[in-house]
Amino acid sequence: MKTLPDVQTVLDARRDASLVDLVAFASIPSVSAQHQHRHDLLRAAEWLAERLRACGELTVEVWPTAGHPAVYAEWLGAPGAPTALIYGHYDVQPPEPLERWNTPPFTPTVRDGRLYGRGVSDDKGPLLIPVQVADAFFTAQGALPINVKFLFEGEEEVGSAHLDALVSERRERLRADFVLSADGGMWSADTPSLTVSARGIAALEFTLRGPAKDLHSGRHGGALQNPLHALAALVASLHDESGRVTVAGFYDGVQDRTPEERAETQRLPFSDEAYLQQTGANATFGEAGYSTLERQWYRPTLELNGLWGGYTGEGSKTVLPSEAHAKITCRLVPGQDPQHVTRQIIAHLHAQLPPGVTLEVQPSSHAAPAYHLPTQHPARSAAKAVLHELYGTPPLEVGMGGSIPVLDTFSRVLGIDTVFFSFAVGDEDIHAPNEFFRIERLAQGQRAWALLWQRLAQEGRRA
Repeated sequence: MKTLPDVQTVLDARRDASLVDLVAFASIPSVSAQHQHRHDLLRAAEWLAERLRACGELTVEVWPTAGHPAVYAEWLGAPGAPTALIYGHYDVQPPEPLERWNTPPFTPTVRDGRLYGRGVSDDKGPLLIPVQVADAFFTAQGALPINVKFLFEGEEEVGSAHLDALVSERRERLRADFVLSADGGMWSADTPSLTVSARGIAALEFTLRGPAKDLHSGRHGGALQNPLHALAALVASLHDESGRVTVAGFYDGVQDRTPEERAETQRLPFSDEAYLQQTGANATFGEAGYSTLERQWYRPTLELNGLWGGYTGEGSKTVLPSEAHAKITCRLVPGQDPQHVTRQIIAHLHAQLPPGVTLEVQPSSHAAPAYHLPTQHPARSAAKAVLHELYGTPPLEVGMGGSIPVLDTFSRVLGIDTVFFSFAVGDEDIHAPNEFFRIERLAQGQRAWALLWQRLAQEGRRA
């Protein structure tokens, strides 16, 4: 199957314009975690709505939520063809630490075939690709091969807190045969891959309190419990020496993969040495008995994301702090319930609490179960066929170590599955300084999305 020549001609002619689109979009600091950027989230939603309207044939709406708005668009002019709900998010992670960026995070900069800037890979570049493809189809043919509904949210990076309610409220408008997610990513730039699973997530924050105020460490040290010392002991109690989580009940429901599944993972072109070189670490570490990829994709984890208290400024301050704090996220696998995991961690913290401090726990709404795409899903087969055609080799089927909470919403509320079809790559420093997107993958992604829509239309009509 080949992309229809007129559509591909339009896409080729618009390569420079596609990059200009992304630069303009990524220049908006749509950081959903920081209140000072609330107006920027509105600007990003309005920019995206206008870009969709520029396609000419889409019905475009901005849907308010209790948080940041969602942008919706639809075109339902392909009777007999399937309907795809295309998902992505326009919010981005905070750019800090700013001093580690080589160029300003919201001044997208081209270097060596890459565009550097916060959000260019996660998720503004991949999100724009299907929009640009729709525009090219309308320009070349006046119609799309399939029916489409776009849903772009502004809260994915803070757990999609209000999207569940929005999807429930708008379920009739959002009815579709399946979801195509522009969020996600391929495992490697050199090897085509299709992500077929994602881990779930549970999160919490806790505080230990000792004395009523900060005290002089010379006068009071050794007489009172130091919350930082207590925090260190409590955090250390969460894992054993091999990296296995020691929380009672944490592994409830977790099933080991079959020997055949484990062998398939072992056959992937991966080495610990190359991974260490990529990350800059000097050794791998984690739950004993599992490979690095298995620990990243198919085993649950408990990670400390933040640990602070006392004096952290320049120089010395001899203080016994009154408080110490920590943030935890867990990545979950099929069989685990996020609420159960959170309850078990809280029980562990209370049981292991050192004397002389009190514990306050704040569970997060940032929670979702793990997800797995059914093996025989027709859109899964179509996506694999397109990637095979585009790259000349069958794509690997891989897992995702991260979490996309809305997958559970689509499955539970709309009763549909999600196929990941993102052209971001796992090494593009998302969530870190100097995030980048390979410019060549704009064109690759556009061709792939066009091919996929054509294949889905043909197979849908045959069915």
